[in-house]
Amino acid sequence: MTALVNTIVTLGMLYVVPAGLRLIDPAGLRRAARLWPLPAAAGAVSLWLPRGTPATVLAALYAAACLALAARAPAGLPRGRRPLARPAGIAAATALVSPSVAGIALVAERAGYRLFGFDLDVLALTVPHFHFAGFTAALVAGLVCRAAPAGPPNRLSLGAAYSVPAGTALVLLGYFVDDWAELVGASVLTAGMWAVALLTWREIRPGSRDRTTRVLLATSSTVLPATMLLALWWAAGEATGIVHPTLTWMAATHGLGNALGFAVCSLLAWRRLSSDIHPGVRADARPTAHLEETST
Repeated sequence: MTALVNTIVTLGMLYVVPAGLRLIDPAGLRRAARLWPLPAAAGAVSLWLPRGTPATVLAALYAAACLALAARAPAGLPRGRRPLARPAGIAAATALVSPSVAGIALVAERAGYRLFGFDLDVLALTVPHFHFAGFTAALVAGLVCRAAPAGPPNRLSLGAAYSVPAGTALVLLGYFVDDWAELVGASVLTAGMWAVALLTWREIRPGSRDRTTRVLLATSSTVLPATMLLALWWAAGEATGIVHPTLTWMAATHGLGNALGFAVCSLLAWRRLSSDIHPGVRADARPTAHLEETST
């Protein structure tokens, strides 16, 4: 399981985060996205080293970059008047904060320190969770909400953009409370991600003129319900004692599916959607992809 989880986390560090930053704020986060591979490389190397001082130092470099990114979150909060600006901005802020949780857990796990009493395996799995179920899920929920019609607010997109950040926060809170609280968080997050999948399939996918983009969107919206059902099953099993998948099986199914089928396909599709809107604009300078809504 360790090698698979490390591979998934490496993908999140080196590709998912910088690609997502360019979608959150192409102008304001351009420098952060360009420099991100440096701390991400340190974090990725730390994953493959034995626990100890060298791995901890490299993990700390990555965590410092994640905390600096989280400090940018207040600037991503909504300033526009559009009804959909607020949930999209909250989703963007959640995405910016999520890697910091992963970075702190990574430092503790690499140091062999049971932070807040958590087992090292739990800390290790917290790292991919907050790169994908935290950063990417909130990012995509905000993008879907941002793309909703400009008329009367789409209640489903509003629900998705609010429930994904809320579910992420509740799952984190559940770590400190009990398995039932974590199940509540998983349920809220699952509902939000199912809404994202439905909106992507029903509203975003048909609007693309590019076949490859439609295939990527179809893949992400098809994979997501299955992977989140697995997450709900696992959380229910932990809370109630019913038979449920092992962590190794979850990493090979839920984790890999979310990383490749949802996160990577979604990011590639949204980058292509931005290119469709403004084909002559550089990828790192497309204001149309910005989650902040500042128009009137």
